[in-house]
Amino acid sequence: MSNVPSTRRPVIVGVSPGQSPHVAEQAAFFASRFGAELVCVFVNQGRLPVSEGADGSVTSAPIDPDYSDPAEEVFDSKLAAGLEHLLKETGVRWRTLVLAGEVSAALGRLAERLDAAMIVVGTHEKSAGGSIQEFFNRSVATHLAHRQTRPVVVIPAHSPGLASPLPWQEP
Repeated sequence: MSNVPSTRRPVIVGVSPGQSPHVAEQAAFFASRFGAELVCVFVNQGRLPVSEGADGSVTSAPIDPDYSDPAEEVFDSKLAAGLEHLLKETGVRWRTLVLAGEVSAALGRLAERLDAAMIVVGTHEKSAGGSIQEFFNRSVATHLAHRQTRPVVVIPAHSPGLASPLPWQEP
């Protein structure tokens, strides 16, 4: 991982534990093609942004003032190790950031602050819990597509060879 900023507009990718590596791989492909930095972002929805730095970093506070865990303010070490393993052969400059608040709003603010070339997000895995969550929260990609002036690229959770049937193709 390199902390040297790129002079080109970065590619932002939303990442989370358990997410398909296909999403970060595709985002790295775009960053490589653009000769740009890849900014891997996890948004902690249990915290509120307090201030934002010029580099996109965020100082945040817990939603519940009676609960404070300093570990929530740093990028998950297992997720970072997974990204390191995934991205080490790409040659792409990349870094991680932890943001706070509602996911699409946080990604959108970061994209504006960094003048990103695009925002890359993945689809949800198909599950009963995922479907209910998607119903109530709507899609991050949908929120971004309606609120952004820059491209939003949605990557399927599975690579094409592993794709499950589309909803209308199932019995």
